Amino acid sequence: MHLNAFNGTEAGGVSAAPPRPAKTIALVGLMGVGKTSIGRRLGQRLGLPFIDADAEIEAAAQSSIEEIFERHGESAFREGERRVVARLLEKPPHVLATGGGAFMDPSTRALLRARAVTIWLRADLELMLVRVQRRNNRPLLKGGDPRAVFERLIAARYPIYAEADLTVDSVDGPPELTLERALAALAAYGTAQAQRVAP
Repeated sequence: MHLNAFNGTEAGGVSAAPPRPAKTIALVGLMGVGKTSIGRRLGQRLGLPFIDADAEIEAAAQSSIEEIFERHGESAFREGERRVVARLLEKPPHVLATGGGAFMDPSTRALLRARAVTIWLRADLELMLVRVQRRNNRPLLKGGDPRAVFERLIAARYPIYAEADLTVDSVDGPPELTLERALAALAAYGTAQAQRVAP
């Protein structure tokens, strides 16, 4: 990762854009943490294309995520997701927003960890609940109490998400606040990696 040169700020305390990274940046985490919103902004700041894995899955299947779940079940969706993520990781470096369950699949997780720098976007439960209420296309929330679903997902997934290279807290407020945290984390990671390989 060529991110070790990121050490300056612009006027107003906004971080200067770091050099283009040599690996894909993959965002993982639960629904509602802002992977698409932050990912799009991160791509703009890094000068990289942004790709939403769920959108790519829908394009490949010519169906919405919700329809895939309803017609074929979660296991079939995960299989398709695995293939799509593997294909996307063959592309030149980009910023990739993954679905909430992608990192839970051992094969997909291994691919992401081998071919990308993974960032776990973590958010407060109350914030995620507020955010997901704005959309009604979350298959895992269908027919269940959202708080109970989130509590179950947190218990099951957080230990796995913690295997990501970096953890960045997604905060309430303008997306730029979380974006700056992600950029700072990437800069620190790039510096650490550079020092590790230095003679």
